[in-house]
Amino acid sequence: MLLKLSMPVLEYIEQFTIALKESLNAASFVKVSLGNYKGEEEALKQILIRKVVIKREDKLAFTYRYKTRDVVKNYAIDEAIDLIAGYLDKGFKIGTLFTTEKDLILEELNNGKIVFRESSASSAAAPSASHDKEKIRLIKPEAKSYLTELKITDAEGKVFKNAQDKFRQINHYIEILSSLIKELPEGTIKKVADMGSGKGYLTFALYDYLHSVLKLETEVVGVEYRQDMVDLCNQVAVKSAFDRLNFVQGTIEDHNAEHVNLLIALHACDTATDDAIFKGIKANAELIVVAPCCHKQIRREIEQNKVKNDVSFLTKYGIFLERQAEMVTDGIRALILEYFGYKTKVFEFISDAHTPKNVLVVGVKKSLKSLVGSPKIEEQKAILEKIKASKEYFGIGYHHLEKLLEL
Repeated sequence: MLLKLSMPVLEYIEQFTIALKESLNAASFVKVSLGNYKGEEEALKQILIRKVVIKREDKLAFTYRYKTRDVVKNYAIDEAIDLIAGYLDKGFKIGTLFTTEKDLILEELNNGKIVFRESSASSAAAPSASHDKEKIRLIKPEAKSYLTELKITDAEGKVFKNAQDKFRQINHYIEILSSLIKELPEGTIKKVADMGSGKGYLTFALYDYLHSVLKLETEVVGVEYRQDMVDLCNQVAVKSAFDRLNFVQGTIEDHNAEHVNLLIALHACDTATDDAIFKGIKANAELIVVAPCCHKQIRREIEQNKVKNDVSFLTKYGIFLERQAEMVTDGIRALILEYFGYKTKVFEFISDAHTPKNVLVVGVKKSLKSLVGSPKIEEQKAILEKIKASKEYFGIGYHHLEKLLEL
């Protein structure tokens, strides 16, 4: 069905958002896709929008697709609809609303005319928006002695009330890692290093998943500075008959990560995250996953140099400076991973009910096939220039990861 082309674009956008609201209210909403981007944000290609339920509240999750990474952000419904309208007004030339009843396409042609048409539904049913993965959890609580030893479950496999959040957190991490591992060629993950493994909750669960679900004979090592934690985890590993799982005492900086395929560092403080990424890059790891914590090094650089720029009106406030330092630190980390041939993803997740939102920085090593014919040297030069410009803009003398890699 082709509608008339006489209405101003804002009226079409209003019709699009009205249809979007109606589909959400009628539970017929499937997703929204925004494409053919002509805006000013570099490397942005597409935005995919789906409904999610977080802590019993409906939200719309925006996946921003860039050339080499994805960024996911969650918004309240009203705010999300306003954002969609704004994106259609400025930047995206095609918007498609998918519902179980019909698909609606709003498109601005090259000649400036607007086409608003509908077609038969691409999806027969709306996808589940629930974040409660209990029915499809990859780690089951039953017959898991390590969960009992770690005080997550009782002997019968029932999760303790005070451990519900931790159990959900464990499954959330495994779900994320599972999707990332599936991007790699089969049989890639032969050696895993969990840097800063702590009490080993994730380390044990990952070993369990790799061996019990994927049926791999993967070697897993947990690196932890506290000797009492190392001793405890090794005892649990023996009781669980996890004979290819080992915990060692030491620092991320000093650990030999040679031949590691998957390197994980969750909540490694400040430059310890850089140490972990450095180890992963030097090992040519196929998958690097870090959840950074504390961004003191770059914050000190910004505070010390006090460069005047367009965001100075924000960074004069401590809380905004802290957030800016976090984004700049992790943004440069992602650029450095790209320089070394990794496809990067940066997305937000909630580790458990009692901690704030975290950022996960992921590097997936590009296959040799995908690199054939690519202007790798020119791309690397462009990345270095971008890092240099970012440092000058924010008054950063050096980034610790950059220094480790001698860029």
